[in-house]
Amino acid sequence: MPMAVARVTSLACAPRQAQHRRRHSLAPPCASGAVEVRVCTNRTCARQGGREVLAALAGLAPPAVDVASCGCLGRCGAGPNVAASVPGSAAVFGHVGTAARGAQLLEHLLGPAEFDAALGLTALATREKAEAALEKGNADEAEALLTEVIGFNACGGLHLVYMSRSKARLEIGDIPGALGDAEEAIRIAPRFPQAHLLRGDALFAMGEYSVAEDAYADALDLDPSIRRSKSFRARVERLREKLVSANNP
Repeated sequence: MPMAVARVTSLACAPRQAQHRRRHSLAPPCASGAVEVRVCTNRTCARQGGREVLAALAGLAPPAVDVASCGCLGRCGAGPNVAASVPGSAAVFGHVGTAARGAQLLEHLLGPAEFDAALGLTALATREKAEAALEKGNADEAEALLTEVIGFNACGGLHLVYMSRSKARLEIGDIPGALGDAEEAIRIAPRFPQAHLLRGDALFAMGEYSVAEDAYADALDLDPSIRRSKSFRARVERLREKLVSANNP
């Protein structure tokens, strides 16, 4: 069996060796300070919208803000509760139940000079509208809306915007544009595995099968759990078929 085919088969079954985690006042950090935001998605907060707030904060936050879920933060019933830490201080905020409250929290943490809550919400709403259009098969509309979002120059969620536009451009046949958007998403958020998968999809569409294999393996290095997903297995199977054909003309 050709080595390339053996290697792509391994993507689905084993990880590649990696080459290259009571409310009180919280002062905004300096622009270079690290910020962590943890959203409780335990049972009570989940019922109060914790998972939706997590998704909204992930879509709003600039790359320097690390957003993730967490377990119970206490004060059950006063949620969704969000823990935030900046250099030198930390706090738990209650009743962060909407995207608007999440945006206000980020503006408080970062300062209005670093994060504009109103602009962030507008960008988020437009991106969600574009992704809904893409789900309905309206790739041209989605591409136009996502280009509009990029023009807003909002500081958060841009890697998600470029990822969605990469998908839209792949749908409309703009393969170089799709590759460029996936690579821009990687530049903004290099440890986001979905961006590497989209880069692989664009390279696959260009017939660059070996490089696409590397991109898929990069995604697997970052998140080994994706090997169990149907979409990743479908990518591997599709790539295997192309590599077999290329090695057996």
